Amino acid sequence: MDLITHWLGNMPDFAVPFALAALGLIISERAGVLSLGAEGLMLVGALAGVGVQLAVHEPGIALLGSMLAAATVSILFAVMVVWLRVNQVIAGLALVFFCQGLTGLLGTVLGWTNQPVTGLDVLPLGPLAQLPLIGGLFRQNVVVYLTPLIFALVVWYLNRTVSGLRLRAVGENPQAADAAGIPVLRTRFLAILAGSALIGLAGGYIAVLSTKLWIAGMTGGRGWIAVGLVIFARWSPWRALVGALLFGGIEALIPQLAAAGISLPQYFVLMTPYVVTLGVMVWVALARRGSDETPGALGEPYLREERR
Repeated sequence: MDLITHWLGNMPDFAVPFALAALGLIISERAGVLSLGAEGLMLVGALAGVGVQLAVHEPGIALLGSMLAAATVSILFAVMVVWLRVNQVIAGLALVFFCQGLTGLLGTVLGWTNQPVTGLDVLPLGPLAQLPLIGGLFRQNVVVYLTPLIFALVVWYLNRTVSGLRLRAVGENPQAADAAGIPVLRTRFLAILAGSALIGLAGGYIAVLSTKLWIAGMTGGRGWIAVGLVIFARWSPWRALVGALLFGGIEALIPQLAAAGISLPQYFVLMTPYVVTLGVMVWVALARRGSDETPGALGEPYLREERR
């Protein structure tokens, strides 16, 4: 019973980075830009968050620093894929390796590696936090509680606002959107920056609120899992949130099994999230036969003179 109680209590903490990163990817890819650089942007957000937290000792400002840093670095990616029309797959992979090297270098040079930081205190939700078995779900930091609200705001923006509908139109058919007077390149550029800010927030959450320190490569492939999670969710924010809980539940279960004395091979534990990712991808491929919800222009560069 204790294993289940602790597992449920830790699940949201593990799920939030997946959820925020996937939501950032959805914003970018709804505008037609394939973003494979999430792993690198999460590292940038993590490093910047720890650096700001060491300087000001204020977690809220540190998370804002994570968002700003990731959005700033993503300008390089945005210029390459939006204006220079570099292949989006290659540009995304290059961004990951660039960010891995950059964060490793800066973390060492600035002396931020293995420096502990203070996170946010747990905020119990009154009597709900005292419930047996599931009470841990209601003893989280404030970012966990805000995550569903962030999702609701993004869903409202994409489906209920003129700007959101224009973003989706650019991702579905940029030629038609351009003919309707929508600035395609500017919309894609801003979508990349907004999505990257959320991805940076995911990285900042891991470093500032979860592990509370910076280590090179500390995201551990969560950015890649978020990429698979977007496909699993078929670019739907709410389905992405459910998927994030699935992957967060798997990650939260591993340390609980170890604490309970259940011995598992180290490499089996390390590969478990990726095995689940592969399984989900196969399931999605089989389940979506006859229905494709991929944004129509995903991964396609746009140039006004190349109307088809």
